[in-house]
Amino acid sequence: MFNILQSALYPERYHGFDKEPPFFEGWYYKVVDPSEQTRLAVIAGVLLSPDKSKQHAFVQVLNGQTGVATYHSYPMQKFWAARDKLDVRIGPNRFTADYLALDLEEDGQSLSGTVRFVGTTPWPVTLTSPGIMGWYGWLPFMECFHGIVSLDHTLRGTLALNGKQVDFMGGRGYVEKDWGKSFPSGYLWMQSNHFEEAGTSLTAAAAIIPWGQNASRGFVIGFWHDGELYCFATYTDAKEDMLEVDDEQVRWSLKNQRYRLELQADRAAGGLLHGPTRTEMHKRLSETMQASVDVRLTSIDGIQEEVIFAGVGRNAGLEVYGDLERLLAL
Repeated sequence: MFNILQSALYPERYHGFDKEPPFFEGWYYKVVDPSEQTRLAVIAGVLLSPDKSKQHAFVQVLNGQTGVATYHSYPMQKFWAARDKLDVRIGPNRFTADYLALDLEEDGQSLSGTVRFVGTTPWPVTLTSPGIMGWYGWLPFMECFHGIVSLDHTLRGTLALNGKQVDFMGGRGYVEKDWGKSFPSGYLWMQSNHFEEAGTSLTAAAAIIPWGQNASRGFVIGFWHDGELYCFATYTDAKEDMLEVDDEQVRWSLKNQRYRLELQADRAAGGLLHGPTRTEMHKRLSETMQASVDVRLTSIDGIQEEVIFAGVGRNAGLEVYGDLERLLAL
């Protein structure tokens, strides 16, 4: 019972203690400098495979400007995690809720330095809704769990990217994570916290959720604006009016009793990242950090509809992966 409580109520922490394979866990750190010319996704993680020769820790980096992705593998002996907080060390690299410190060099690509986070905004955790998963966070048999460490924060610090010093002072960051047995067989994900109004952030995902021999489409969207979190999810009263995906766009419309949320994301070229299966890390996930997403939030519980927010998110992360036909059909 203690392990279940720890897992659900502290989604940001490492969950792999005493876990049997298959198991993976990864933390996704997005950092964008104030000029928005340097956009990086840094992913720290661990894979416990039934094949012990494939077990390892890793750090992978996506350069959002160039699309170049690098994968740095470490033996399990180089992985360490605290039990009481988010504090993960992989070789000489360290990842916490307040900063990341990097020392990476491989195949002519290098990245080193420290970036700290100021004014982090974690997703609220309660007994009835422990984070972005809602009550699904209490179900230990889920294939994949999701957590939000910080929806939005400012940055300070410097990174040396391939020998060039990049100052992140005043830039913006975002941190999320996943853990479980495997990534879903089909999903879409989008995120941006670069809107005209600072302090506004969108994170949205839909995925195939297996239930024994059956499956359903689960979704969760969090829109943080003006100090309020608007949540549209399978575990709330939200309903999808429309979800369409083609080669150019993702169009998504949802509503609950009080609000309507409309999203339109323009797809863009990206780089290939490694994603976890039950046995290994496959280089198969195409992610971009050059997408844009048009967001419109409307209040519909009054006599007259009122637009709460309308704007376009820049430097948006976007992934569309796997059995898309099945995902849209569920």
